[in-house]
Amino acid sequence: METKDGTHTHTPTTPLPLIISVDDHTVEPATVWQDRLPKKYLDIGPRTVRAPLKEMTFLGGRFKPVMGTPGTDDGPLGDWWIYEDLHRPLTRLDTAVGYSRDEIKLEVITYEQMRPGSYDVPARLADMDVNHVQSALCFPTFPRFCGQTFTEAKDHELGLLCVQAYNDWMVEEWCGPEAHGRLIPLTLIPLWDAELAAQEVRRNAARGVRAVAFSEIPPHLGLPSVHTDDWDPFLAACDETGTVVAMHIGSSSRMPSTSADAPPAVGSTITFANCCFSMVDWLMSGKFERFPNLKVMYAEGQIGWIPYILERADVVWEENRGWGGVADKVHRPPSELFAEHVYGCFFDDAFGLRNLDSIGVGNVLYETDYPHSDSTWPKSREVGEAQMGHLPADVVERIVRGNAIDLLGLTPEGLWGGPR
Repeated sequence: METKDGTHTHTPTTPLPLIISVDDHTVEPATVWQDRLPKKYLDIGPRTVRAPLKEMTFLGGRFKPVMGTPGTDDGPLGDWWIYEDLHRPLTRLDTAVGYSRDEIKLEVITYEQMRPGSYDVPARLADMDVNHVQSALCFPTFPRFCGQTFTEAKDHELGLLCVQAYNDWMVEEWCGPEAHGRLIPLTLIPLWDAELAAQEVRRNAARGVRAVAFSEIPPHLGLPSVHTDDWDPFLAACDETGTVVAMHIGSSSRMPSTSADAPPAVGSTITFANCCFSMVDWLMSGKFERFPNLKVMYAEGQIGWIPYILERADVVWEENRGWGGVADKVHRPPSELFAEHVYGCFFDDAFGLRNLDSIGVGNVLYETDYPHSDSTWPKSREVGEAQMGHLPADVVERIVRGNAIDLLGLTPEGLWGGPR
């Protein structure tokens, strides 16, 4: 079989195993917070309204929508999340599966205009069946990829309640009995307080949660870097409970770009860049030696860039650590630390798969990115077979599901087992 880049893959001798996707997304139902917040917060907590769009831009990695007044302003109608002073619409980019590539535009939509699998558990399981997916870990939409929405809010007492409400919904409903173990919980933390974050990690670990969302580059959110000790209570909780730190591209609220007027295509091409910067941060931070059980993963970062970064990091560590500020805290080559602590995630990376030996079979996870515009749904199986056809069956098994089972503490059948 010839691929689009002119290389050849072998016809797979065995079918692709059922996929465990470590990066899908949920669009939260409108009632998540209204059903769970104390009554006094219902008027300022997250809620939805149908309203027109006045204008919306997405340039230089910045998304800027402006909501019109319902019944007064003209413009396309969409469902908007309202929270304190925030007005955030649902867009076609939030849930693009089922639409042709030419139909996927930056526009507001309503819940009725999205595929039900975006927010409804039975419909999601049906769409997973169509796509050869057994289990899936899902990142948020309205809270953003690591809960930035609540971190940026004025009222952190309310923000903490919103984080806890989301986590309760994630564990009890999205990953509840109706999901039959096929949806894997990913929870949030109050990023503004590492002690509270540690408490939330332990609260959710006690009910079987093994993954928590975090920012790829916290200083972009006005938070401390991983080079400080500020995050140590949170990292200690993750280390002790076996909770994986999951970082999605864009979880620093700043997608990579080159200029204020660069079109979205520029950022879309270099989305891996924040993961690259973040991984070097972690490898040079000393955290993996201080917290030996800590694991981190990079959702939607792809993997083809990893071999060079490891090569360069090892050279810098070997040749420049004396003046590079890491000699006293990084005592082993970064590539060794990567092998024990870091996981790259991909959904379409033929180049990375051709260089798998330079990354490590045990450090790669598969994903489908449902329901985003980059998603390989409903052809994730076909994409995987085309790109992994040259690999032995046991290697494919590890990439497509085995590594995820081990990392996320799933049952041998690949299901989430609930509280331990």
